[in-house]
Amino acid sequence: MPLAIGAQAPAFELPDQKGVEHRLDDYRGKWVLLYFYPKDSTPGCTTEACTLRDSYGGFQKLDAIVLGVSTDSVASHAKFAAEHALPFSLLADTDKRVVKAYDVWGPKTFMGKEFLGTKRISYLIDPQGRIAKVYASVKPADHADEVLKDMQELQK
Repeated sequence: MPLAIGAQAPAFELPDQKGVEHRLDDYRGKWVLLYFYPKDSTPGCTTEACTLRDSYGGFQKLDAIVLGVSTDSVASHAKFAAEHALPFSLLADTDKRVVKAYDVWGPKTFMGKEFLGTKRISYLIDPQGRIAKVYASVKPADHADEVLKDMQELQK
């Protein structure tokens, strides 16, 4: 089960694709889209990242931060971000503490096989650090537009 709307977002400290540490507290006072994705350079994850990239100006206009999180390494994130000119940070949760804290790590099924992995779930975190919106069924191609629309509504 994803975290509840209104709950305090769990604190974290993770390195990005450049090795720079990011903490949720660094963004207090801003909206944060914390999007969890399964794996760098896979079709759905690439679609989602590129759609967020293409809509990044809209996030900036709303004074929002976009942070992607997966269990891939800093080096994998660096390659993925460079290949697709991603203007936002990708955080490496290699020890899986954050994916577990946000309840996005669990059983998945792919091609008839069950395994543990990161679920494609996003959280919109308000400027006070609370969960404002949960996206439990993300469609990669539509996600950026959906979040921007919700942010405009929530900021009214």
